[in-house]
Amino acid sequence: MAGTSANEAVLENASGDGPIGMHLVHWFCRNQRPLPWRRDYDPYAVWISEIMLQQTQMAKVVPYFERWVARLPDVRAVAEASLDELLQLWEGLGYYSRVRHVKKAAEIIISWHGGKIPSDEKVLRTLPGIGQYTAAAIASLAYGRDVPVLDGNGERVAARLLDWEKPVDEARTKKALRQALAQWMPPGRAREFNQAVMELGSVVCTPRRPACDACPVALWCRARAAGTVLNRPVKTRRDNAEEVTVAVGVLHRGEKIFIQKRPPHGPMGGLWEFPGGKLENGESPEEALRRELFEELDVTVAVLGKIAEIRHAVTRFRIRLHAFHCVLDPPQQNPTLRSAVDALWVCPEALDRYAFPSANRRLIRILQKNRGDAV
Repeated sequence: MAGTSANEAVLENASGDGPIGMHLVHWFCRNQRPLPWRRDYDPYAVWISEIMLQQTQMAKVVPYFERWVARLPDVRAVAEASLDELLQLWEGLGYYSRVRHVKKAAEIIISWHGGKIPSDEKVLRTLPGIGQYTAAAIASLAYGRDVPVLDGNGERVAARLLDWEKPVDEARTKKALRQALAQWMPPGRAREFNQAVMELGSVVCTPRRPACDACPVALWCRARAAGTVLNRPVKTRRDNAEEVTVAVGVLHRGEKIFIQKRPPHGPMGGLWEFPGGKLENGESPEEALRRELFEELDVTVAVLGKIAEIRHAVTRFRIRLHAFHCVLDPPQQNPTLRSAVDALWVCPEALDRYAFPSANRRLIRILQKNRGDAV
């Protein structure tokens, strides 16, 4: 029966010399994409790439990775860089807690590991931001340790090969899939095998349109045999994304614009932003903006006009952002920070020097375009 016979399927191909493992390794060696962190599998490059690839698609990561390593070529450079510089390099990748963890981990590597990224999976997991998956990826890809790597692509590949019918977000399923990968892995070929599984899931065994005819292990795929490929992996149904409407103000004083810095912890910590916040029940965006700026900055403002309405998706939220030009009214007020940790009045052309959340960055592009059009 599908799913319940998974242990039998694992045992059938348990040897590292078995068909699944070596077919995947040979396929990867012929078909791997020329990604920059694959040039020499330097542990630093593997670490940074794996952190960037969390929750982010490959095509988007490559230019970010190349810019990062050009500016910060090693662990010491990361440890010595300011968080503001790191956030600016990371801007647009999202999930900004990752970059804060990278900096903390780099400082620990310099202080406690002599600047060398550990090779042991258990030691790696003691570093901030490195969990089971990332530790296994570094240990196997950079150091050749025979440990399986189970990411979203790996879950899909293994669940289909086994025709696994239990939800993949259950701990027992992850354990079973990891066990299957470990037993399929040819000894001494962890680097190629783990990347083969991830590569296969990325370019062949895709979620909606898998290219089963091009799959090197289709002969052993139980889901294909059972006609259940599109039903694997099974996922627990999640609630729909929450709709959030916010209003932000581009607050002007002469030729300068007010920006504020978020606290270092919490969502988008350490990034700069335009002041504002969520609409309350019954409020118009203009009313919400005036209330939010009074609550955040202890100022009253005159709303001059709407700049744009921007739609943006973040994790479980779909955000509708209303942006307005505004000025202090009366003009002699000085903002008092009640939630932000820093604030600046900056010229519009200086906004590119600071790291902003993606929706704010889109707003900046609109401001810059409008300014150019006005000229």
